[in-house]
Amino acid sequence: MNVKKTSIVLISLFAFIFGATSTVIVVRGYRDDIQVSDVGVIFGSKVNTDGNPSSRLIARLEKGRELYNQGMFKHIIVSGGVGKEGFDEAQVMKQYLVTHQVPESAIIADSQGITSEATARNSEWIMRQHHFKTALVISQYFHIVRAQVAFAKYGIDPVYHAHANYVEWRDLYSIPREVVGYYVYKFRG
Repeated sequence: MNVKKTSIVLISLFAFIFGATSTVIVVRGYRDDIQVSDVGVIFGSKVNTDGNPSSRLIARLEKGRELYNQGMFKHIIVSGGVGKEGFDEAQVMKQYLVTHQVPESAIIADSQGITSEATARNSEWIMRQHHFKTALVISQYFHIVRAQVAFAKYGIDPVYHAHANYVEWRDLYSIPREVVGYYVYKFRG
């Protein structure tokens, strides 16, 4: 096979794998698997410069609050780090939930959840301390698959999931990023 044909085959294979993985990420992310769990884990996102949660983060918090009110879990881990805006995402998330009638005693703040892997690692530790066995993660639809891979790496499996009801143009960038992130998380030791 000559170089040109080999290049076309490799590019076609890459495009197929990339497209198939993107499809799986989107379809699985939109197909919620909501089951009663010991704890809900809400992934952090941007806090605005005024200290209020971004629209994306509010959508995650509202989904978590909705599921909490439905009795899907009795405890919530809010996980995030300090963003470039200077606010602790986990504390902002906790305050938002408390302000919206979720009891403070039900919320555990993880201020060291600076990456999805850190959130999974920290959640495993928190879950072990509280004797929680099952988790339901809440994030954007495109983030669900990678979150599940991260949680499985730390022995939390199965991981149920629900997506936040929020879509924006930025998702066109986020989906390809998640394809790369998925393979990095899947194959990293």
